[in-house]
Amino acid sequence: MEAFLLYSCNELRTHLNFFYLLKNSSNMFIHRHPYPPFIPKNAEKLIIGTLPPPRFSVGELRANDVDFCYGSSDGQLWVILDKIFNLNLTYKNTPIAVTERKKFLIENKIGICDMVESCKREKPDATDLGMKDVKMRNLIGFLKKYSSINTLLFTGGLTKNGPGYFFKKHLQENGLKWTLTDNNTPKIHQFELDSRQIKAVSLTAPSGSANRAVGSFADYKLLKQQNSEFTTIDYRVMQYKRFFKA
Repeated sequence: MEAFLLYSCNELRTHLNFFYLLKNSSNMFIHRHPYPPFIPKNAEKLIIGTLPPPRFSVGELRANDVDFCYGSSDGQLWVILDKIFNLNLTYKNTPIAVTERKKFLIENKIGICDMVESCKREKPDATDLGMKDVKMRNLIGFLKKYSSINTLLFTGGLTKNGPGYFFKKHLQENGLKWTLTDNNTPKIHQFELDSRQIKAVSLTAPSGSANRAVGSFADYKLLKQQNSEFTTIDYRVMQYKRFFKA
């Protein structure tokens, strides 16, 4: 196989069949990640987020959701990548839509491994701030295993419970730290692991909830003044292209 799903067949079956929101004795929901990491053996870039919406964990997908990482019909990551790479992707809950995305990732040496394995929630929503008792994945372990990875692409900033926030904690727990190399948007950090330098980019989140923040950016406002049809999606396409096509 050109990409490795990082669980055994039995474990994968467990993930697919039993990742659900479980009400426990403390009256909180357990929100588990429905997908194992997808990392091509020669991956150079790694997309890192937190958790998909809870409906993915219970298997209650919409007709226009895709049963794969970042497959929410409300999300914008695949829309952005579609525009950057001219992919003509399918946006339906079908096997071919999943195959298209996996093929793209393998061909472009891009992996996906979200930071969060599970968390507890008081309400079954998708907000990062609503996550409690977070259990993180061992990203450092994956980076050691896949030594060709040189760039981490966080689908969000460094605010509390964002992917960059958790990764910084993860670095500290492993006796590592990163250095800020670019304080502009998107912020870029760098750290050393096993004598190799790895770049970490905190991309503007590919979600509708981040549109208001994008609208407040000075460079977005300028571009909007120059072209009234310029959108928040266009802004992200410009930003993401620098790193996905590098």
